[in-house]
Amino acid sequence: MDWLRQADWLTRERVRGYALLLALAGLGLLVNSYLKAMGPAGTDFLAFWGAGHVAAAGDPKAAYDLAVQQGVQTGTGSEGWFAFVNPPPFLFVLAPFGSLPFPLAWIAWVAITWGLWAWVSIRAFPRLWPLVVAYPGALIAAGHAQTGLLTGALLVLAAHELGKRPLLSGAAIGVLVIKPHLAVLAPFWLATGGKWRAFLAAGVAAIGLLALSWLVFGGETLAAYSTSWRASEALMEGINPDFLLRMTTFYAQARLWAGDGVAVALAVISGFAALAVAMLAWRRFGYDAGATGAAVLAATALASPYLFNYDLPFLIFPTLWLVAQGLDHGFRPYEKLGLVLLYLAPYATRALAFPLGINLMSLAALALLALVWTRGGVRKAGTSLST
Repeated sequence: MDWLRQADWLTRERVRGYALLLALAGLGLLVNSYLKAMGPAGTDFLAFWGAGHVAAAGDPKAAYDLAVQQGVQTGTGSEGWFAFVNPPPFLFVLAPFGSLPFPLAWIAWVAITWGLWAWVSIRAFPRLWPLVVAYPGALIAAGHAQTGLLTGALLVLAAHELGKRPLLSGAAIGVLVIKPHLAVLAPFWLATGGKWRAFLAAGVAAIGLLALSWLVFGGETLAAYSTSWRASEALMEGINPDFLLRMTTFYAQARLWAGDGVAVALAVISGFAALAVAMLAWRRFGYDAGATGAAVLAATALASPYLFNYDLPFLIFPTLWLVAQGLDHGFRPYEKLGLVLLYLAPYATRALAFPLGINLMSLAALALLALVWTRGGVRKAGTSLST
């Protein structure tokens, strides 16, 4: 069983070949996603385009007006429409796309956010660029034209730059005010590591963006944003398998199988475990900012009860950090095979969620975190994979 234990068949040439095939398949699936997005069923991107459209037209508070958004979004020919629930600073990003025709805006959004995410990820792991380009976890976010590529780029940038450019790292975390639950571990990670420059930069960036959005869009827009919370609450009420199976958290899957009580208990356990990782990472990995970043980003997938597969492009960082560690210090038994499965997991678990009746991504995230955490202190010689 050495072919599984050591996986020596994963040579440099084969990995690059597999990556090319995955990239080509992903491109084909993306074209299919675009055609569906232009059809009557609609797409998640309608919410972002609709919000940007009214913001570009000078009425930003209408981004949170459900009646207005229904009219704007269905005006594209879609029968479906989606509530916009992100904070007002996100409108700075969306307004330029909202000024474009919807079909062109979809293409521009996917191309720009994927390009940003890929550029940041390749900067972090330049020798592993084929694995970045082919990462199936990015396909979900691209196919939905969702926010995961943008937020993933910010998280990868924060993890990669913390040890070298703490102000840039902190600023990237601060910009996550556009989707704050993805940055919930960051203050604890930065504070326990004594990264006060990054900590202050994150606070200044977040507060600055909120203040700027108040100045530019007005207090009425901030007040209107608070009404969007009701839309989020409505989505979480009741047991809706179509919605919960798209989520990647222990909380969501437990609600399907065991009810609210067990779901809340698992959410609390998962959240505190992720918090413990953020606070103990520096003790585990010393002053290796990249290693702590890999641990914290892996834990981020477990920190919030509200998370979807399309939010997970940031997992490229802990995944490729493990690959780099294996290349430099040797792979542990079955680690190569495990990394192949975890590399595919964000897309594969979403594709299998409805056939299986459960989304297994939370278990994959836990396995990824375990591999990162147990890499602390591991230094083995030799490798058979080089990309």
